[in-house]
Amino acid sequence: MANLDLYRQHIQNLLSQHASLVWDERIQAQTIFDIDRDHYQLIYVGWRNQRRVYGPVLHLDIIDNKIWIQQDGTEVGIANELVELGVPNEDIVLGFDAPMMRKFSEFAIG
Repeated sequence: MANLDLYRQHIQNLLSQHASLVWDERIQAQTIFDIDRDHYQLIYVGWRNQRRVYGPVLHLDIIDNKIWIQQDGTEVGIANELVELGVPNEDIVLGFDAPMMRKFSEFAIG
């Protein structure tokens, strides 16, 4: 349970940090933390040059004591940031990769 609490805190901190990096005042970065069900998202909402901007930048879930990265629109990769914070590779699943491809990564397969 201690790891889960720490993982939740790491995820919330990282998403909040990424939300603070929005470069355009017309775009609102919204963090969504569903702690009861362990769903965490950073989405962008707004308008730029008469075009709607809306979508998830980051989406992470905690499933069976592992951090599942469902969407990662960052350059650095949130998995790398989690590893830097001490989360073991075997506790991170790249959910956006096909299950048959996950075995080729340095992270958990599921």
